[in-house]
Amino acid sequence: MQRITTLLIAVQLLFFCADCRSQHEIRLLVRGDDIGSTHAANLGCIESYRDGIMQSVEIMVPCAWFPEAVAMLRENPDLDVGVHITLTSEWDRVKWRPLTHAPGITDEDGYFYPVIWPGGQFSEERALRSQQWKLEEIEAEMRAQIELALRHLPQISHLTCHMGCSEWDEAVGEVYRGLAVEYGLDIPSAETGLERFPLAEKGDTLEERIANFIGGLNKLEQGHTYLFVEHPAVASPEMEAVGHPGYEDVNEDRDLVRRMFTSDAVKKVIEERHIRLISYADLAE
Repeated sequence: MQRITTLLIAVQLLFFCADCRSQHEIRLLVRGDDIGSTHAANLGCIESYRDGIMQSVEIMVPCAWFPEAVAMLRENPDLDVGVHITLTSEWDRVKWRPLTHAPGITDEDGYFYPVIWPGGQFSEERALRSQQWKLEEIEAEMRAQIELALRHLPQISHLTCHMGCSEWDEAVGEVYRGLAVEYGLDIPSAETGLERFPLAEKGDTLEERIANFIGGLNKLEQGHTYLFVEHPAVASPEMEAVGHPGYEDVNEDRDLVRRMFTSDAVKKVIEERHIRLISYADLAE
């Protein structure tokens, strides 16, 4: 009986200490999106993990470079992975199609529409929301992407959405959340207390990016958990061809993200402020 009492006290102390630590700890989840979309994104995401501060990465399953991304992620089994549910294909010169037969969510060429909502350079005719989409097709496509990713990657812990794929219709959102629960991948941000990283502006040069990000790091407060999302990639001729009206500097922009994620100055501030870098898998635990 005394032994059981001692064990119970030990467990209570363990939880008490963990709670005290979380109240004084600064936690930061750095997430990289769009691995699988291009070879350059694959290289940039892996480098941002191995040599930088990125702890979670989101994989785009329908894209051409998904098989390479799988191979790279298998070589880095401790990198936390999310299925980045994809229902749109935004770039002008590179496109992807659904895994399933889904004519209600594809254009006349069989590709995903560029955007969910019309706006800017994208007309009503090019927005998914404006089409004769069917909920059963969307559910089948989401399910197919989840199952293909799970078939190849054991370290998947969560779902995320590419370009707001679950936020444009209540019924679509319910399907998305239901699938997350069904496959054990439900780690919604609102329930884990994630706060947006306080970044006033990105900056045009590497020096500005690093200085602005460090400025955000210095604003982080104890007892809070923050989320920072970006899209690292390696500058290359491949990425020079990626873009759309209103976002033509993709190659330079995403290479700057990679270089910021791997910056020694950024890593030094994180170490000095005792900021704990976490992943979605850590939140699940």
